[in-house]
Amino acid sequence: MTDTIGGVRIEMTDAPDQPAPSEQLLALYRGFEQELLVPLWAEIGELMPAAPVSRALPHRWTWSALYALARQAGDLVPVGRGGERRAIALANPGLGGRPFATPTLWAAIQYLGAGEEAPEHRHTQNAFRFVVEGEGVWTVVGDDPVAMRRGDFLPQAGWNFHAHFNPGDAPMAWIDGLDIPYAHYAETTFFDFGRDRIEDRSAPETSKSERLWAHPGLAPVAAADASVGTTPLLAYRWEHTDAALTAQLELEAQGETHTIEPGHAAVRFLHPQTGGDVLPTIRAEMHRVRRGAQTAPRRETGSSVWQVFDGSGRVRVGDEEWSVSRGDLFVVPSWQPLSVVSEASTDDSDSGALDLFRFSDAPIHLAMHQFRSETEDDR
Repeated sequence: MTDTIGGVRIEMTDAPDQPAPSEQLLALYRGFEQELLVPLWAEIGELMPAAPVSRALPHRWTWSALYALARQAGDLVPVGRGGERRAIALANPGLGGRPFATPTLWAAIQYLGAGEEAPEHRHTQNAFRFVVEGEGVWTVVGDDPVAMRRGDFLPQAGWNFHAHFNPGDAPMAWIDGLDIPYAHYAETTFFDFGRDRIEDRSAPETSKSERLWAHPGLAPVAAADASVGTTPLLAYRWEHTDAALTAQLELEAQGETHTIEPGHAAVRFLHPQTGGDVLPTIRAEMHRVRRGAQTAPRRETGSSVWQVFDGSGRVRVGDEEWSVSRGDLFVVPSWQPLSVVSEASTDDSDSGALDLFRFSDAPIHLAMHQFRSETEDDR
């Protein structure tokens, strides 16, 4: 067998769409290998398939198992410089053991014990936190402390110093979402340590960002035209999200059609200056599916991670189907159809519906004009 150079190996294939095997063709291929060249005709089936083929697989993680392991880690693993965070990443079974939920998205459960502080740092990756249960932890972005409570979505743009501290007497866990895999493969990552300790432990009822940007339809004139790629609002509070979803379903019940489909309300977290996505690489949404409603199978380019915020139901992704309940997470790979059936009630959901948080890499594909989305009715 001929040794390969730089990992390049080209095989002759006796197939209708390939050149006829010959000694001359073999010599040509060895010449390509020597010069680190790969002909498109030998790779086109993998590089340019008829439709997206994701390496990621549909998968579900249960909140009960995640939280139990995070609590064990809280007893055994310190938080401090070096490890930085007690964050435990979801590893998609199709991605070779890498700590990536999808080829572009990172999702992790982060656990902070009573009195603990996750030290300040910054990185080029965009990030957010989403709280499925509990309260008491504060995240500090720059010099702005922001309370974290159940149902809150807290985005934080890349290259902003941030830390977390828990002044309470009970531990708390939440979900981190970042574009780490995308930045890793694009080779664009920078990381920088900040202060070892945040001295100012004041905890205002409302963060500075909310005082400026959390007023519907209003922006401070001093900054209204200063459009930036990431949202200046650091906390999207659950009471506002809940009210928006409730209103959609109430209007539907009155004969108005403002839902995605019957029984399926959804809102997107938006940049208050531009009306676009909150982060340049991440889209975030909240969905509410009324009890008994079933969503139409939908597929789109790019991947997404979903977490059940409240309620229960059944989820089908591609050929996989699971029952899900509060806190469970699941992955939808690129171009895999997703459908949801709500089995929620007032016994397991404050809203009586199945509430789902979702984040995806849609902004990346929109920027490249490669985003597609369709249901079965569109075909």
